[in-house]
Amino acid sequence: MKPCLVILAVGLSPALVGEHTPNLRRLADRGGQRPLDTVAPAVTCTVQSTLLTGLPPSGHGIVANGWYFRDLSEIWLWRQSNRLVAGEKVWEAGRRRDPSFTCAKMFWWYNMYASADWSATPRPMYPADGRKIPDHYAHPYALHDELDAKLGPFPLFKFWGPMTDISSTAWIADATLHVMQTRDPTLTLTYLPHLDYNLQRLGPDLAHSRVQADLRELDAECGKLIDFADATGRDVIVVSEYGITPVTDAIPINRALREAGLIQVRPEEFGREILDPGASVAFALADHQVAHVYVNDPSRIAEVRTIVERLDGVETVLDEAGKRAAGLDHERSGELVAISRADRWFSYYYWLDDRLAPDFARTVDIHRKPGYDPVELFVDPELRLPMLATAWRLAKRKFGLRTLMDVISLKDVQLVKGSHGRITGDPAHGPLVISSRGDLLPAGKVGATAFKQLVLAHVFA
Repeated sequence: MKPCLVILAVGLSPALVGEHTPNLRRLADRGGQRPLDTVAPAVTCTVQSTLLTGLPPSGHGIVANGWYFRDLSEIWLWRQSNRLVAGEKVWEAGRRRDPSFTCAKMFWWYNMYASADWSATPRPMYPADGRKIPDHYAHPYALHDELDAKLGPFPLFKFWGPMTDISSTAWIADATLHVMQTRDPTLTLTYLPHLDYNLQRLGPDLAHSRVQADLRELDAECGKLIDFADATGRDVIVVSEYGITPVTDAIPINRALREAGLIQVRPEEFGREILDPGASVAFALADHQVAHVYVNDPSRIAEVRTIVERLDGVETVLDEAGKRAAGLDHERSGELVAISRADRWFSYYYWLDDRLAPDFARTVDIHRKPGYDPVELFVDPELRLPMLATAWRLAKRKFGLRTLMDVISLKDVQLVKGSHGRITGDPAHGPLVISSRGDLLPAGKVGATAFKQLVLAHVFA
């Protein structure tokens, strides 16, 4: 066996590999680079599960970054248990071929209770006083304290939200280096999210100085890992799950269903409205450029489909046959799956009056919101002195006072300039695979379902 390092560089596309990424360009030049033929929806949890199992979403069951749990009548996003993912994972296949095969899985999703030998993943603490304290979960647990002692606490607030920067990616890269140095796994998987932030904030515009800086920052972290891999005889694979394309506006799919009388809400304190999915005829789980539309009354599927198809910005709506063709025919999928045009994305908003929005809508809260919210990447532009406003709220929390981190806008969906989820039309702006072993790459695209076998070929070639 030959050890292998797999770097997942989120949002990296062929168009972005060039003068601002010298380390990645050198790796591609001495090895090879190919487009990745990804799956729909092209979102984090779905694509990663396909890369690691070799199965489409219909096989591994991860149909989006979250779904409607029908038995609970609740929507849950960003779950972490690996037991949600069906199919044999790449490290299990490697171990079956050689029992001495080991794997470190650093910050890839569904990392809790995975059968990998070593792993780490974001896992904040939520004390009863309402605070969210940065932390991570590691296996074996001793690794958690080891990484904290070496690197400090995981910078959770730099991993997602309006304060994101290179800090979280650098922490993950250094943690990955530490595990390779101290454990020497056969296969090391690491997830570097840095490009995801400003490519959504600003769009994939190489002329933008901040995008150029992000590319240089990511490339430096990749360079550290590649240099160590070269020095220790490891092959290197770089992969991305999706490419990010420019967008101009959001599609308010749930507001359309609400106006049609299909969504039921539950009023809470001060009249704030909470989506009641179990009591609704139909609702959508919005996830970037894809929306799973759940219809609790099967007799009204045709009616719901007509409403969604007529929305400005919707490209297509998949029924059972369409889901089957797209590899999304799984019980977790919606009865319908809507896909946006390339220049649009789906918002989760279901209220018709911002005064009645739930309190979490103005916060960074990836678990309570019944859909993905990229506006969490921005501080509300209507806030006066936004940094001071944020610091004041954080200070009150540190003193144990209950306070809402309500710094996210409800009005400015057009702040978002980049999105993903649909299959990218131009391969230059889609996902990619770079390998130090160009001879192992196929002549054309690398299928996402073939990536697992490509990794095993690097180890066992």
